[in-house]
Amino acid sequence: MLNETDAYQEIRDAVRQLCKQFPDEYHRKIDEARGYPEEFVQALTQAGWMAALIPQEYGGSGLSMAEASVIMEEINRSGGNSGACHGQMYVMNAIVRSGTDAQRQQYLPRIASGELRIQSMAVTEPTTGSDTTRLKTMAVKKDGRWVVNGQKVWISRIQHSDMMILLARTTPLEQVQKRSEGLSCFLVDLKQATGNGLTVRPILNMVNHETNELFFDHLELPEDALLGPEGKGFKTLLDGLNAERTLIAAECIGDGYWFIDRATKYANERVVFGRPIGKNQGVQFPIAESLIELEAANLMRWEACRKIDAHQNAGAAANMAKHLAAKASWEAANVCLQTHGGFGFACEYDVERKFRETRLYQVAPISTNMVFSYVAEHILGLPKSY
Repeated sequence: MLNETDAYQEIRDAVRQLCKQFPDEYHRKIDEARGYPEEFVQALTQAGWMAALIPQEYGGSGLSMAEASVIMEEINRSGGNSGACHGQMYVMNAIVRSGTDAQRQQYLPRIASGELRIQSMAVTEPTTGSDTTRLKTMAVKKDGRWVVNGQKVWISRIQHSDMMILLARTTPLEQVQKRSEGLSCFLVDLKQATGNGLTVRPILNMVNHETNELFFDHLELPEDALLGPEGKGFKTLLDGLNAERTLIAAECIGDGYWFIDRATKYANERVVFGRPIGKNQGVQFPIAESLIELEAANLMRWEACRKIDAHQNAGAAANMAKHLAAKASWEAANVCLQTHGGFGFACEYDVERKFRETRLYQVAPISTNMVFSYVAEHILGLPKSY
């Protein structure tokens, strides 16, 4: 429940202690400057929190998904924004599960130490959006190298990554039996690629989330840049996406608790008409309802973690957890803003900043309607709707 201790209290206490070094004022100034919380991310990395899911044999912590999700939750509950760094925790999962022994040995220890940042996964395209299997970026093998041409959009943290995972079509769509076939994943060295076939164009947005449009013009990649089997990149991609959605759910849970904590505190302190506004049922009932919905969403978050840690099919649980947690955090954000009234719009209270940040998760990394489509088709057995 809201402030109860649990089996992960040691992790919670340690992450909270680190986050105390970066109070509201720090994150507020970063947001105002449209900057990147470099010191914050570096502190998390040096403390080993970003290497939580990397196996110990490669220098990571080898923690469970449940434990990793607690780290993300506490960052957001402290007033931070995990969107600046969560890619470092889950993107490398594709290397752990689909990489060759040589790729694991080459990259994972350096990712674990913080020497190498791999925070980006280039999938979405301007003309296909969520219709991933129809993406148009092509990678063609020529003289022992891969040559990539195409375009991507809404690709996060490129400017603060050393590498990214790229999904491209290696077999034309008309030559495959299933649309999900013929796609391949590649490891891209961003420092080598940028300016040598890769152009990066930043996209300004309402959340101060570093995201970009990418243009590939005969970008050459070595043969061993292929990650996972050729033509099976869609499965390689899914190895990272269930982890991503579960961690995002935990971040939303953290946001939700932040909003409820702030709304409750303000409702107790703000006196109007000679009484604290929290004494009014019209104020306290929405806060109570938000907590109820958040706790329910939290249960699905733990179920998704359980399935991932047990190596079971977590697709449905991860999607449901992400949807419920994002919905609960957004409703808590609205309640918190309403409780603060006009002061909720003042930057110094940080409500408007967190309000903008948590709104993103209604849209990304998977939209609400795509979650509904997944559940309708895969759980209810209804016809595919797209």
